[in-house]
Amino acid sequence: MRRLLASFIAPAATGATWGRLRVLAACALAGMLAGLPAGPAGAQGANKGEFQTSAPFAILIEADSGAVLFEKNADQLMYPSSMAKLMTAEYVFHEIAEGRLSLSDEVTISENAWRRGGAPSGGSTMYAAVHSRVKVEDLIKGMVIQSGNDACIALAEAIAGSEPAFATLLTKRARELGLTKSTFANSTGLPDPDGQVTARELAKLAAHIIHTYPQFYPLYREREFTWNKIRQSNRNPLLAMGIGADGLKTGYTKEAGYGLVGSAVQNDLRLIVVVNGLKTAKERADEARKLLEWGFRAFESRLLFAEGETIGEAKLYGGEKGYVPLVAKGPVRLLLPRGSSEKIVARIVYTGPVMAPVEQGAQIATLKVWRGDHLTLEVPLQAAESVAKGTITQRAFDAATELVIGLFRAAAQRI
Repeated sequence: MRRLLASFIAPAATGATWGRLRVLAACALAGMLAGLPAGPAGAQGANKGEFQTSAPFAILIEADSGAVLFEKNADQLMYPSSMAKLMTAEYVFHEIAEGRLSLSDEVTISENAWRRGGAPSGGSTMYAAVHSRVKVEDLIKGMVIQSGNDACIALAEAIAGSEPAFATLLTKRARELGLTKSTFANSTGLPDPDGQVTARELAKLAAHIIHTYPQFYPLYREREFTWNKIRQSNRNPLLAMGIGADGLKTGYTKEAGYGLVGSAVQNDLRLIVVVNGLKTAKERADEARKLLEWGFRAFESRLLFAEGETIGEAKLYGGEKGYVPLVAKGPVRLLLPRGSSEKIVARIVYTGPVMAPVEQGAQIATLKVWRGDHLTLEVPLQAAESVAKGTITQRAFDAATELVIGLFRAAAQRI
């Protein structure tokens, strides 16, 4: 399909700005939707009544793009229970990737880790013996496969000296990953008023683990692990359902209810589901499965931009060129509901104009795509080429242009 250059708003002054967008937008996107095959009745959008879940908190996303297919109270804070162990796992994986921790390192199981997370605790545990030394590799398996609280606490103490200090590091790391609302009070997800997350950020965290740590992610599909002569099965009910599930984590506390972060792949399409606050383990499994199956059935992936294709432009200030072309790091795909008549709107958003010089690969903007009133896709955009500073004449012209635009804006605000 022929792509059109659609200029939504020409960038003018510093602040949130819409860039010039070369995209299948407006009539082009409408035509794209019109060409989709009709789906089953009711599969017409993410939140138009076509799907209902009893989960108080839920979200379904496409793993590669982060496109949201369904959400319910996805930004509301909730207790994570053992799903918080995804953040502990991410931190441990990151420490290993950075060379500060090794799979062969041995960690002593302190009395605190044993008493609060081991056999005496009555919670999920890998049954590591008090004062025993356990390799990091085995502690990771105990944490991921068996949901062992003792494994999490032992890793936390080995990395940060104490679990409270480790919790501070978890929250700091969460902010580095763009998780702006979630906070972590411990390594296990055991109830604490200061430890709360959102369904959306758990889904983002799961996608990050899947993409960033391919050497560790396969652990989440392991069905069992034996430690201290005690064999325990993976608690994730999705793994045995034959729906392509290969992760990630269940959770339960009285305060949180039953929750699950799951992921499955069908026909090269990976979806991530988060549900929480359910009343029983069966309801948790049923609702997570229903969401995944609905997502695979009701949506179709379409290519918006090929890898390396120019998506749009950002206005430059003081450069040898007036605009810099923008590209994504890879192909940009959008999951579209079959038979949908919803309006699709795409915009490039950035703070501009961008000061020259600009280096190729520098992140400049974000491509945002709305389906109806719902923001479903956000893709970082980077400069496709380097642009040097312009001549004195060029910079003077840009300064004069900005002055005139600023005067017009000020006048408009007074009207």
